Amino acid sequence: MAAAGRGATTIADRVVAKIAAQAAREALDGVPEGGEAPHASVLVHHDVARVRIGVELDYPCDIGARCGAVRRRVAERVHALAGMEVPEVAVMVEGLHSAQSRAAQGRIQ
Repeated sequence: MAAAGRGATTIADRVVAKIAAQAAREALDGVPEGGEAPHASVLVHHDVARVRIGVELDYPCDIGARCGAVRRRVAERVHALAGMEVPEVAVMVEGLHSAQSRAAQGRIQ
């Protein structure tokens, strides 16, 4: 019997979101000091995943290049691990963390 005739595999949106968030962390080489880990929301329809990723970055940095790296890594990992096409990865930069702001926070505490 052919594999397609034996059943189906369904991957929950929240699982794909976890894959996407981990891929974003990998693309960014971690989380900025004082920042939060990337988080993702995903909409899956017929093995096509549309992904939104929220990230925080170190400042200064090339924001465009960092977001491009996140988009590429997320699309690659979701495709490789979940077998889904990823035509859209929207990256939202939710915060910038500079060494100066971290030093100022240390003085306030």
